[in-house]
Amino acid sequence: MTAPIILWFRRDLRLSDHPALSEAVASGRPVIPVFVHDEVVETHGAAPKWRLGLAVAAHAEALEDRGARLVLRRGKALDVLRDLVSETGAGAVWWTRTYDPDGIARDSAVKSALKEDGIDARSFAGHVLFEPWTVETGTGGFYKVYTPFWKAVRDRVPADPQPAPGRIPAPESWPVSDRLDDWAMGAAMRRGADVVADHVTVGEEAARGRLGAFIANKIEDYAECRDFPARDGTSHLSENLTYGEISPVALWHAGQRAMAEGKRGAETFLKEVVWRDFAYHLVYHTPRITSRNWREEWEAFPWNEDETEAVTRWKQGRTGEPFVDAAMREMYVTGTMHNRARMIVASYLTKHLLSHWRVGQRWFEACLIDWDAASNAMGWQWAAGSGPDATPYFRVFNPATQLDKFDPDGTYRARWIAEGRSRPSDTALSYFDAVPKSWGLSADAAYPAPVVDLKEGRQRALDAYQNRAF
Repeated sequence: MTAPIILWFRRDLRLSDHPALSEAVASGRPVIPVFVHDEVVETHGAAPKWRLGLAVAAHAEALEDRGARLVLRRGKALDVLRDLVSETGAGAVWWTRTYDPDGIARDSAVKSALKEDGIDARSFAGHVLFEPWTVETGTGGFYKVYTPFWKAVRDRVPADPQPAPGRIPAPESWPVSDRLDDWAMGAAMRRGADVVADHVTVGEEAARGRLGAFIANKIEDYAECRDFPARDGTSHLSENLTYGEISPVALWHAGQRAMAEGKRGAETFLKEVVWRDFAYHLVYHTPRITSRNWREEWEAFPWNEDETEAVTRWKQGRTGEPFVDAAMREMYVTGTMHNRARMIVASYLTKHLLSHWRVGQRWFEACLIDWDAASNAMGWQWAAGSGPDATPYFRVFNPATQLDKFDPDGTYRARWIAEGRSRPSDTALSYFDAVPKSWGLSADAAYPAPVVDLKEGRQRALDAYQNRAF
């Protein structure tokens, strides 16, 4: 009972409200924090891998303030952890559970092998509000529609967030650690990293400050403002939730306090926090959602998966539809995209262009710093009509009318589109600094003509739906 505990950090890079860390410290045994650049991290796209590197660096500093270190190793998770057990004499390896197929496959193999080695391999809660197997329908199944899921959990009371430990018991000697810079986690971002770096909010302390500012200043009007992309009406906490720099439990309790204080937007905010849980609920129970049509009857739908000129222009933010293009350019400059804009760009790709949702899913996986396997998969399938709880599959968002409704004074489009303007905004010009030089783009060029007539694109989608049996 005196052997060290290896605490394997992944997407839980925080000290407070961390059940595994709290129990490890409470044991009185030495704790060896570890981050592994493993087989799952290797698959990450350019932007999320770069942002993960920033999160790891911030977490390492926070651990040092508590008398600990973050040991960095690269390789297959099981091999690395076995090596560390051998080097340190650790008797336990603990971690926070995750629920996506890749994570489950890795963790199941690690747990099984370490237990065979006689090691206390244990996983803890902390990534979601409610463990997926604890939320069941009246007949014992899982929920496939969000509203009943929300009703099932809205009155539950998660445990209070746990405080960060004071000092973390250290081992007599520390194992050798890699240097984070040697991993070059931002290499694939190239010149875009310098642009996006101005828009990130990294680390647990910053995330908690972001939550506090949102509750104090914005949650009151959240329900009214969150759909308008030019307004600063959202929490922006998806970035921090992605890397576990703040826990969903912390958001839940802050939202509940705001609701008790009568702040109008609090319940809407809580529903968005639970929407993330719903995504993980579905990924856990139906892992095919990350790679195949969730509604199996869509498998025969004639999606286009080719890299057509229209798809290329969608990726570049040059479709000729200002809402779509502004949203894509926002992503290249900030690493994130407003949620209303995500719905519009996804609907446009999958419906007006009839491209497979996997094309967009993979592009977001490469470009978003707040990429989340569950939310990304569910969001794309919801927009495409092939997923759970989807808006009627035959509904086609019109990006022009949506822009008129949610950007009536043109602020959002002016913020992100430079072409055709005598004095483009700095943010609009930053797009040309962020995207690959190989695209050959310039702010001096004319704004492109639409790649597809909106009316014709909508009708083509409706015809395709009508010709399929769902």
